[in-house]
Amino acid sequence: MAYLFTSESVSEGHPDKIADQISDALIDNFLAFDAESKVACETLVTTGQVILAGEVKSNTYLDVQNIAREVIRKIGYTKSEYMFEANSCGILSAIHEQSADINQGVDRASKEEQGAGDQGMMFGYATNETENYMPLALDLSHALLRELATLRRENSEITYLRPDAKSQVTLEYSDDNKPQRIDAIVISTQHDDFDEEAAMLAKIKSDLVSILIPRVKAKYPQYAHLFNDNITYHINPTGKFVIGGPHGDTGLTGRKIIVDTYGGKGAHGGGAFSGKDPSKVDRSAAYATRHIAKNLVAAGVADEILVQVSYAIGVAKPTSINVVTYGTSKVNLTDGEISKKVEAIFDMRPYFIEQRLKLRNPIYSETAAYGHMGRTPETVTKTFQLPNGEPKVVTVELFTWEKLDFVDQVKATFGI
Repeated sequence: MAYLFTSESVSEGHPDKIADQISDALIDNFLAFDAESKVACETLVTTGQVILAGEVKSNTYLDVQNIAREVIRKIGYTKSEYMFEANSCGILSAIHEQSADINQGVDRASKEEQGAGDQGMMFGYATNETENYMPLALDLSHALLRELATLRRENSEITYLRPDAKSQVTLEYSDDNKPQRIDAIVISTQHDDFDEEAAMLAKIKSDLVSILIPRVKAKYPQYAHLFNDNITYHINPTGKFVIGGPHGDTGLTGRKIIVDTYGGKGAHGGGAFSGKDPSKVDRSAAYATRHIAKNLVAAGVADEILVQVSYAIGVAKPTSINVVTYGTSKVNLTDGEISKKVEAIFDMRPYFIEQRLKLRNPIYSETAAYGHMGRTPETVTKTFQLPNGEPKVVTVELFTWEKLDFVDQVKATFGI
């Protein structure tokens, strides 16, 4: 019997995502000037206020207030009526030195033996139901909000949009787990005030269905066949959504971990990513397991794969590595045998993850909205500035964990 599956996304202007983006901007700035920085930075945003807290071990000093304001400005909170505005919001920093007890568990005389920054388990997932090996419902949810943000910035076809928004896509799957059609789409978007609420609701629904949806179909033609005349649309279902952003809801770093990963598919170990340097395996090992899962699926080992890894704090070698193929394996091996081969191909000690994926670079701001996984690897040039005005220009690779650079090695190992 056919079944339904749903995933959601949130925009860059959602309060939790503002917090993630500020935390990751701080990470990037610390790493740009001191690649060995150890950082765990949390952000809280609320009406007219930003609070920064966390632990740092670094040889650089940053103007954290200016960095936070620049992030808020770039997102689009630039008007006083939003009750949260880049130039006027208060910013309190309570960032302090990292605990020496934690640091002694990570730093080693030999870099290769660098210990994990925390205990815990991390998961990576991949499926061949999309070109980027991501779950389709989440990919569509992200696509809707990315295009909505583009419309907001263009400010031509739709002129009343504000930065805060959420989306949700429900797909119908066949018995053999193939997506058939979109069953429902939910979009809640913050907007300017209208004189008449009924006219406002009708206008927003009409614009999103007649302008946003065709643009998404045109930009993502591989998904166009899933759209149909029987989709149930819930557009701003509560009605008015003028009060939004941090004025409508407090935002915290790390509260959108399912949006950041696989939209409810696969599994999640519970650890957030944003605000953490790569010595924290919550982040680096989650990227590494995604890299493994994607390369395994792309190589033809299975149609769908979940990779789990776990660590003890201060210990380099993982306590476990496990691969699950959900019965979709294309090789004559058990999941346990596949796990052993994976362990031989990918060194999952933290230092080697950092080196393989080039994680000690300022590459994290781009991850903090619209998902950490399923993105396109690219090389970019970024400019950072110290408080004295001195600039630093760096060229970095983004989303290295999305590269299919181990496919040939996987095929050779598995005899594919």
